[in-house]
Amino acid sequence: MPTILQLLGWRLFFYSNESNEPMHVHCIKGQIECKFWIDEVGYDIRLAYAYGMSPKDEREIRKIIFDHFDLITSEWNNFQKRRRQ
Repeated sequence: MPTILQLLGWRLFFYSNESNEPMHVHCIKGQIECKFWIDEVGYDIRLAYAYGMSPKDEREIRKIIFDHFDLITSEWNNFQKRRRQ
């Protein structure tokens, strides 16, 4: 469960057993948990699920993901490459 980023109480990470899924990131802050699908080519994200998340929380995590989009996609690609070796 590699952590990519910790910021403003949010922890962004991947699960190591989800290699068959498209690019995505899991996010947790306290009792809030969510997952976003990532469209690297289209520079976009789509909410897959959210538990306990207010509209304010969603705006905050979306901003964090977009502000660190290149880091997240790079870490995903590196992580998947290492898993295939």
